[in-house]
Amino acid sequence: MSGGKDHTRTVLDQAAHENFPVAPFFLPRAWRADLMALYGFARLVDDIGDGDLAPGGGDAVLLGLDRAQHDDRPALLDALEADLHRVFSDRAPGPKHPLMRRLGPTVRRCALSPEPFLGLIEANRQDQRISRYASYGDLAAYCELSANPVGRLVLGVTGTSSPERIRLSDAVCTALQLVEHIQDVAEDLGRDRIYLPDEDMKRFGVTEDDLAKPTGGASVRALIAFEAERAGELLDEGAPLVGSVHGRLKLLLAGFVAGGRAALQAVAAADHDVLPGPPKPAKLSLLREVGATLRREG
Repeated sequence: MSGGKDHTRTVLDQAAHENFPVAPFFLPRAWRADLMALYGFARLVDDIGDGDLAPGGGDAVLLGLDRAQHDDRPALLDALEADLHRVFSDRAPGPKHPLMRRLGPTVRRCALSPEPFLGLIEANRQDQRISRYASYGDLAAYCELSANPVGRLVLGVTGTSSPERIRLSDAVCTALQLVEHIQDVAEDLGRDRIYLPDEDMKRFGVTEDDLAKPTGGASVRALIAFEAERAGELLDEGAPLVGSVHGRLKLLLAGFVAGGRAALQAVAAADHDVLPGPPKPAKLSLLREVGATLRREG
């Protein structure tokens, strides 16, 4: 049991390194606990999909698989989905993985549905099959699975879901996913994945060899600037979500939007050369952008 607790702590500690606050101190304790439970699930499914689980096969065992299957990503995702169904079931046995057991109280307390969780699992299944995207439309459809469910779950946890808020949240979440794609071009290519639409690469005359260089030439930087502008416009489209809520939730959502905007500012400050590594905003820059977002959207 102690090993499972240690693993859970390690995964949840990664929340401090995200572009935007996952469960900041100013939120009610119940919200923070629920948001960290959601983060634990999202981090686990991404670590499975990216092959980033801790060595030794401990997660495979926790999910009911053989230790030798620790690098069988499709099998691990199937086992995770089976464990998710146990979270939503009233029958014994309950979920096996400690992060899934942690998720159960949140699901029940907030009356969450399985669909957003299943979407995140399916996005990681898609990552095992698809490593290039022909068009922006194809990439946006991927973001519907990989990013938008997170915002819908946040609205569910805070009891603020509505059709219009979901629409705005989807825009913000897709934008934040695009920002991560922009920042992580080199890292993604190291995993043999490219999340820059092929139609855009052709438009700017960028090849995969160009993306593998230590620094970006003029064509690569022009492509990144184009993608950054698209992400920024999408953030602006979804930003009225901040003004649609009140109190501490307004500050949380402002943090999400500001995190994306500050990251885009860091990319611009690097002259859109993301190939040496992901440009990251300074904490002061993020705080300033939170204030600016609250003034604009409040």
